[in-house]
Amino acid sequence: MLQRLELVKMQPRVILDLGCGTGAQTDMLLRWYPKSTVIGLDFALPMLSRTATQGRWLKRPLCVCGDMEQLPIQSATVDLICSNFAFQWANDLPQLFTECLRVLKPGGLLMFSTLGSDTLKELRYAWSTVDQSPHVSPFIDMHDIGDSVLHSGFLEPVMDVDQMCLTYATVDQLMYDLKHLGAHNASHQQHWGLTGKARMQAMREAYEKFRQEDVLPASYEVVYGHAWAGESPSAVLRIDEEPD
Repeated sequence: MLQRLELVKMQPRVILDLGCGTGAQTDMLLRWYPKSTVIGLDFALPMLSRTATQGRWLKRPLCVCGDMEQLPIQSATVDLICSNFAFQWANDLPQLFTECLRVLKPGGLLMFSTLGSDTLKELRYAWSTVDQSPHVSPFIDMHDIGDSVLHSGFLEPVMDVDQMCLTYATVDQLMYDLKHLGAHNASHQQHWGLTGKARMQAMREAYEKFRQEDVLPASYEVVYGHAWAGESPSAVLRIDEEPD
């Protein structure tokens, strides 16, 4: 997503890193836009505490602990919103896009990446052979995400997708990664016990159907999107647009 941002010719005064996590992207934004005010917002205070230490050799970000569906930010004050792998955790995606539009200035840009519906399809299948409980997050189809962007009032939304595949020696290694990414509902049940352990083993056996060349695949559908808030001023160039 940051590579795509390099193609945008704009000098934002205020940038919002929405769902900033531990601040890796926040630090990049501080380095790319040293004259800008960069705000890191996340719901998880421990992660936000790490973000607060970013930019120690430059100016540090402003850190806000808050809900991305109810942004504690004044309307029409942000020039650029960047969100990397956060929107998939929204409970109300249309509300989230409405809030993004509210805080953006006219001509402001929303740029985001998220996970699409084919993400972890192998794990979803393996669990479906065991029970009907929702063990894997219900990621939204790219076209439905685009519709939400458009219906929220953004202009010129552009969506595209990358298909990626990670490989693991065992299912447990995949579950470990998911747990440490914060995807708890996709990695384990709330309660274990003897029955839970039996279902877990049955899921492992079902996942073995996908093993090829001695590794297990885990599919990720990465969805990228960007859209503009209202009329873009002439000083802001669209992606891939050449200056006069």
